[in-house]
Amino acid sequence: MSSYPPAQPPYNAPPPSWSGGPNQYYGPPPSNYLVWAILTTIFCCLPLGIVSIVFASQVNSKWAVGDTQGAYESSRKAKLWAIWSAIAAVILGAGYGLLLAFGLANADWSGVTTTY
Repeated sequence: MSSYPPAQPPYNAPPPSWSGGPNQYYGPPPSNYLVWAILTTIFCCLPLGIVSIVFASQVNSKWAVGDTQGAYESSRKAKLWAIWSAIAAVILGAGYGLLLAFGLANADWSGVTTTY
């Protein structure tokens, strides 16, 4: 099982070359979850989705400058805020549905007339 974030290269390893870049020992960059961040912003909870987009946009730039730990941390936060945005949308939707159901159940229908 791999660790999160990946372990540092061995002490006696040669320094990273320009051809491999500063993150050659870590493999591909972490997922930035930008698609999930955008979708949760549009369809779920706008404020939490915006925070997710901010963290998602930091992943690739941190990875490019060699901040591996920062890239993994931004990736984790982008995913976490996207999940929180989706959960908030479910909770708010359920609350709205309950308010609507109670409002309709307690409505005064005695003055309503129907004509056929």
